Amino acid sequence: MKNKRLLDLVVLSDLHLGTFGCHAKELLSYLKGIKPRVLILNGDIIDMWNFRKRYFPKSHLKVLKRIITLAQQGTEVVYITGNHDEMLRRFADMDLGLLKLRNAYSAELGGERVWFFHGDVFDASIQNAKWLAKLGGWSYDALIWLNRWINLALERMGREKFSLSKKVKDGVKKAVAFVADFELAAAEWALARDYQRVVCGHIHQPQMRTITTKNGSIFYMNSGDWVENCTALEFHNNVWSLYTHAHVSRTVEEDDEKVDANASELVRLILGTDLSGGASAPAESPEELLPRGKRARSA
Repeated sequence: MKNKRLLDLVVLSDLHLGTFGCHAKELLSYLKGIKPRVLILNGDIIDMWNFRKRYFPKSHLKVLKRIITLAQQGTEVVYITGNHDEMLRRFADMDLGLLKLRNAYSAELGGERVWFFHGDVFDASIQNAKWLAKLGGWSYDALIWLNRWINLALERMGREKFSLSKKVKDGVKKAVAFVADFELAAAEWALARDYQRVVCGHIHQPQMRTITTKNGSIFYMNSGDWVENCTALEFHNNVWSLYTHAHVSRTVEEDDEKVDANASELVRLILGTDLSGGASAPAESPEELLPRGKRARSA
């Protein structure tokens, strides 16, 4: 693709490659249309919680290969771990192949200190009842799979598509309260450490807004996801923006050609190294996710 958009920095999160819900074809189209100086992958890139060896479409593999191509062409790629790819956390703060693997990342952008992290450290269900969080992940994946088929039928009938999971979340007061509590917790933590902006993922809620607390105000951003929203945060010429990619009309991705893959092989592919060992325990506090030493750089 010619005429790629030049960007200083792009943040992607919650791709959930290897699951039914991932809009890999739209994501690949987006990646082919940009040339960022820095690409931050803010967690839940390969979904190791819900990974099924029998389900890994070729389009998902192409996304990984495109990220590698960007790195080979000079893009600085920072992979921040999330809960669905938590097995990588024990190897964080390392430069592996063409990627930097981190549990969190800080940078100075446009004269402001910005903190990037996935955000699951503020999710009580993951910290206190991991089995329940995994069960919720499986249920969410099943709901997305069902939603795909419903929308395919609606599209063929000439009717408007809708997000079943969004309807459920918006209709449940506890889910709405969870999002608000998550955003506030992230804002308060970053504000207390003199950051001017905080960038998260995890909750699949793209957002750019100022949050005011008793200790001051901070600009909160969430890059959203590529399961429901197909969104990314972009920074260029000292301006932040939230990009939304159009959902294309296509057949359900189950019809895509599958490849024989397992989680370890995919991790080795994207990181360019062999990582052995089991999953690490989730971090107990945001401090555990901060990189050791000074990691800030200007992008």
